[in-house]
Amino acid sequence: MFRDKYGRELSFAAAWPKIKKRLANYWLDWCLMWLYWVGGIPLHHLRRFFYRLAGMQIGEGSTIHTYARFYQPQGIKIGNDSLIGDHVFLDGRAPLTIGNHVDIASQVLIYNSEHNIQEADFAGAGKVIEEPVVIGDYVFVGPRAIILPGVHVGRGAVIGAGAVVTKDIEDFAVVGGVPAVKISERKNRDLNYRLGRARWFQ
Repeated sequence: MFRDKYGRELSFAAAWPKIKKRLANYWLDWCLMWLYWVGGIPLHHLRRFFYRLAGMQIGEGSTIHTYARFYQPQGIKIGNDSLIGDHVFLDGRAPLTIGNHVDIASQVLIYNSEHNIQEADFAGAGKVIEEPVVIGDYVFVGPRAIILPGVHVGRGAVIGAGAVVTKDIEDFAVVGGVPAVKISERKNRDLNYRLGRARWFQ
């Protein structure tokens, strides 16, 4: 006899979808652990190869520094000439799109899925909140910032260190704080720089 997490008895027909989902989650957990090990390889080319093999789209000249963590890597798309710092977390459970020439500093967390705190069972099958995150071209995200589901960050915007972004950010806005609010604007709007090479062995 099968039982669910609340101890209720389930028939085989009712249990089988849960069993398949559990096995799929075990496989995903193993793949994510493997990707984390790959993140320790001190060579950008090798890491990019394995990340692309896992389903990530990574544009020309872009790189992800060491010990990044992911969820559903096949939902992650990174444009050209973008640098992603070490120990970041990128969530691909809903589409995560990072533009061109984007500089994301160390330990940034980007989520596009979260529990629904209004549901009686907290998450519930099919009841989690999943919304895409879009980060425009030439954005800079400071260290340890957090970007939450459904946020669109406009072109050239700047997110200060430690900020928690819960709402859309307009083009060229500079935001900071918890929750993040606009504090100024980026004066130069003719952005055409390249970020250059990533640091070796990082």
